[in-house]
Amino acid sequence: MGLRSFIIPAVDIKDGKAVRLFKGDPNAVTVYGNDPVSVAKMWEEKGAKHLHIVDLDGAFEGKPKNYRVVEKIVKSVNIPVEFGGGLRNFDAVKTMFNIGVEKVVIGSLAYQDRDLFLRIIDAFPEKVVVGIDAKDGKVAIKGWLEKTEYTPLEFALQFDDLKIWGFLYTDVNRDGAMVGPNIEGTKKLAEKLKHPVIASGGVGSLEDVKKLYQIKKFGVYGVVVGKALYEGKINLEQLED
Repeated sequence: MGLRSFIIPAVDIKDGKAVRLFKGDPNAVTVYGNDPVSVAKMWEEKGAKHLHIVDLDGAFEGKPKNYRVVEKIVKSVNIPVEFGGGLRNFDAVKTMFNIGVEKVVIGSLAYQDRDLFLRIIDAFPEKVVVGIDAKDGKVAIKGWLEKTEYTPLEFALQFDDLKIWGFLYTDVNRDGAMVGPNIEGTKKLAEKLKHPVIASGGVGSLEDVKKLYQIKKFGVYGVVVGKALYEGKINLEQLED
């Protein structure tokens, strides 16, 4: 796996548009495209091997709001799509798999309703990514608005023996800020967990990606990149697969 395959472009959807938030703030929005489907296809054309789709409206409102858009994306690209945002009940998760999503990212529900989360994992083994959104060293839920008492590792260890795909670790304080990813936090998680970890938040340059790539051997599967791709700080086409 080369650097291009290691990068997972993010398509964040809000009000039907492709956007990025600054540090998870719903009021700090930059619009990068009025048609998320075209944006998703563009990343595939540039060589992306997979996509990370987030329904921001869903994350804040507690149920997917843009699944029609996601369905169009899935039908328009030939690469795997992982989806997160507002998946707080069984039917919402089932709907996403029915429209062709490869993996789902679940964070808040894993914290709030373990029984339901276990039911989802039983129904869709190896298809669930546990979302770990960290804010000031603690796991945050409900669209990053509510902090829990858990550290990322404490939270992750509760699920590491289950039939999940792995974990998505986002440092919310860095997300969209291009200040560099939390290398230390990502490595600490990956080397302590059995399942792979996807990094997210803070990537501002190709150097940042390379630093994460260097800790791949500890179990870091890839990195979700948004703003740095959209603003041309990283050029997918120039990278090796």
